[in-house]
Amino acid sequence: MKITRIWFDGEYLYGLGDNGKTYRQSLLWYPGLMQANEAEREDYTMSVVGIHWRTLDVDVSFESFEYEDAEPTKLQRFFLLHKEINVSEFARLVGINATLLRNYINGFKKPSKERENQILCQIHKLSEEYAQVVF
Repeated sequence: MKITRIWFDGEYLYGLGDNGKTYRQSLLWYPGLMQANEAEREDYTMSVVGIHWRTLDVDVSFESFEYEDAEPTKLQRFFLLHKEINVSEFARLVGINATLLRNYINGFKKPSKERENQILCQIHKLSEEYAQVVF
């Protein structure tokens, strides 16, 4: 499948496939595109395998439009939106391997419900600690 046309809305990159089907991907996967202005987004080239934004140093493969995880899970969305969280240190707090947590965030692995709850509990604990800060 090849993408023949692309467009954006607030949160998504859309692509029209040569099969006539419309695909979409969350811009959370592509922070450079998410933060880009319209002119930067329009400055791309298409190759045999994908789309390239040279000035943004962003590549999107045609294949990625067909991935099942075009929309991040709630866990992925949290970490993709909160880049201020040091994943390595957060993983240490949870008691899991940092590479494993990165794999969960990037969609290479899927956490069990138990592991997901463990991560969520640590997020809640951290938010309670932040809420108690007084200056």
